Amino acid sequence: MSVNSHIAELKRKHQSLSDNVEELQRSPASDDLQIARLKKEKLALKQEITRLSV
Repeated sequence: MSVNSHIAELKRKHQSLSDNVEELQRSPASDDLQIARLKKEKLALKQEITRLSV
């Protein structure tokens, strides 16, 4: 897998997590711990994308 395709896959995962977080935050019965976990995972992906893009 090339670096560019790896970055593209990470960006897809990041967007998917972003969509999930948004959906959970709109839900009245949202789980704050799950949202926090997804946000941490999203941040880790963002950091990996930044590291690979430099």
